[in-house]
Amino acid sequence: MKLTLKIWRQKNANTKGELKTYPIDGIEGDMSFLEMLDVLNEGLINKGDEPVVFDHDCREGICGACSLQINGEPHGPDRLVTTCQLHMRMFNDGDTIVIEPFRAKAFPVIKDLVVDRSAFDRIQQAGGYISVNTSGNTIDANTIPINKHDADESFEAATCIGCGACVAACKNASAMLFTSAKVSQFALLPQGRIEATERVLNMVAQMDKEGFGNCTNTGACEIECPKGISLENIARMNREYLSASLKG
Repeated sequence: MKLTLKIWRQKNANTKGELKTYPIDGIEGDMSFLEMLDVLNEGLINKGDEPVVFDHDCREGICGACSLQINGEPHGPDRLVTTCQLHMRMFNDGDTIVIEPFRAKAFPVIKDLVVDRSAFDRIQQAGGYISVNTSGNTIDANTIPINKHDADESFEAATCIGCGACVAACKNASAMLFTSAKVSQFALLPQGRIEATERVLNMVAQMDKEGFGNCTNTGACEIECPKGISLENIARMNREYLSASLKG
């Protein structure tokens, strides 16, 4: 395939960026999107030009690092996949592909297509954990009976990889889906109930502090999420937050 790539180039968050055009040839349909960018960068390096900076790690749809806005969609036109799992057969010979970083005030550009998503880390640090005393008093977790439906829903929430697609898909750049998945993961299990009140209040407060917007209720976040995290988690977090607020 021959393609025309329009890629966002930006030195850092304080400089003005722009779309630059790169023609590319010899792309196979079985290549992943990141492999296509590797081919582009190899050509740029061979010509003595600066390669395009993009984020990646596992390339197996697990880490959430490869977050790109492709033709206006987080992770591109396919569904339930990350950018590294997106294959070039989703595109046609002669296509023009616009590649940008995720757009959000809370995700400042580091360089080119890489953004700083450490805001998610700080939301996690605010309450995405449980405190268990294991010194000399360990308890086998399997001895605690858990309803299978609750266990399944907790596991589904835990599949969130923190890629930020939900934020990029939302016109308000809301992090409600991400935060609610982390809240739900623990709220559904007995081990997480002990600190439930403090957790949801702290995580929501940190989310607001980071500058994420309010939920739009449009459902774009669920549609673009590569792990299919359900909007039901947002409803659950709202109930948890209301309950925690009433407790004072």
